[in-house]
Formats: sequence, structure tokens, C-alpha cells
Amino acid sequence: MCRPLFFLHRAFSMDVIISEPTPAKIQVLPHNQYQTSDSLTPSTVSSSPLDQFHIWFKQVVEEGIVHEPEAVSLSTATPSGVPSARMVLFKQLDERGFIFYTNYTSRKSQELASNPYAAMVFYWREVHKSVRVVGKVEKVSREESERYFRTRPKGSQLGAWASRQSQVVKEGEVMERLKKLEKRFAPDVASGEDGSNIPMPEFWGGWRIIPTEVEFWCGKPSRLHDRVCYRLEEGCTAETPKWKIECLAP
Repeated sequence: MCRPLFFLHRAFSMDVIISEPTPAKIQVLPHNQYQTSDSLTPSTVSSSPLDQFHIWFKQVVEEGIVHEPEAVSLSTATPSGVPSARMVLFKQLDERGFIFYTNYTSRKSQELASNPYAAMVFYWREVHKSVRVVGKVEKVSREESERYFRTRPKGSQLGAWASRQSQVVKEGEVMERLKKLEKRFAPDVASGEDGSNIPMPEFWGGWRIIPTEVEFWCGKPSRLHDRVCYRLEEGCTAETPKWKIECLAP
């Protein structure tokens, strides 16, 4: 049996899917146009990509237009170069880089441990902006991770214990483990000032991406987008960064 060919056609601000009995294929027809009021050039951005990111991120959060602006695509690779990508939540920016938290036994953590480089991409569709980050990674200190862990809701704290992330599980296994953990940590929940005093698992914590390259992107008409790229100059470190700022062709 032939699968339908799906066309995505935009008309009157609505997405219309047209199905036809042809071999399996997907074709996206719309040619969306982008427009941002920002003029993005080396002369209009901060001298530091971390400062520039702080400006952009604060702006999208305060405007409230972008839903979940902290959602970011994280790419890692095995030592032999096989890539993998997934969505994670960016949680902190400090003077060294971009921080997210996860299970240290997960696929991404295993790949970062064996090949300590990563890339992440923020895409804020509603405002036609994107930020791309490339860099080396390091684990966040236990103390920093614990400080963040204590801010998580009780359910998320228990979830960190319950999920053996990226491992194959049987149906219902995770929820059964969660029920046991709720009983195990009931005294800790009751004794916490905020109702939760659950300890952080040893296998859980943060990763920091220390950038060597950061690109800022603004959507413009006819695919002639503005792109400004920061590259860490050779011999510089996160402690003494010096950035080369250049325009890139769209």
C-alpha cells in the first residue's frame, strides 16, 4: 500500500495538510519570511558573547513572547564522531559559560565524558532570533549542583532519582520506582523547610559549556539573515578571553 504524500500549505494564516495516495514522502511548501528590527553587526553587539547573550535572553524573557526560551538543542558526539542531539533546559549562565543539569549516566553525559565538546542552539521562533554555542565542557562542582537541586520542585527531585536516563525500561517500571522513592524519602520531604529535603543523587549534576564560538542570528527577509560570530582567539582561555567578532554570510 502506498503511503500518502503530505503537503503543508499555509493559507489565510492556517496550516492545511493535503494528503494524496502517492509513495511515502513529505514536502513542506511554505516559504516563511523573517523580520527582526535589530541590526546585527560587529559594531552593534557587546565585546563579550556572554554579555550579548545575557542581553538577548533577558529581553525575550521580559517580553514574554517566547514560550520556554530556555529550551535548547544540545549536540554531543562519540569519540569516533557519531553525533546525537536532544532538547534540554538551559539553567544558568556564569562567567565561564552555559550550564544545564542531567543524569551523569545518560547517553549525553557518557558522550561528554569521552569526548568533552558540545554544541547548543537556542531558537526563538516568535522573535526570529537564534544563538549557537560551541565549546568544551566541564562538570559543574558538586556544591553548585546541590544549590540548584534544592531549588527544584519535589517531583523533579524525586524524578532525578527515579529515572535511569537513556536506559531501556519495562512498561510501568519508572512509576513503580517512583512510588518506592516517595516512601523512602517521605521523612526527608516532611523535614524540609519548604516541604522537601531530598538529597541530590550521586549520579546527577551539571555540565558547563565553556564557549569557543558563539553565533547570534537575526531573521531577515529573503533569507538574507544577519549573522555575527564570536570566536575565541588562539591562546586565550575562559579566564582571560579575547574574542574575534565577524559577520557571516547568510
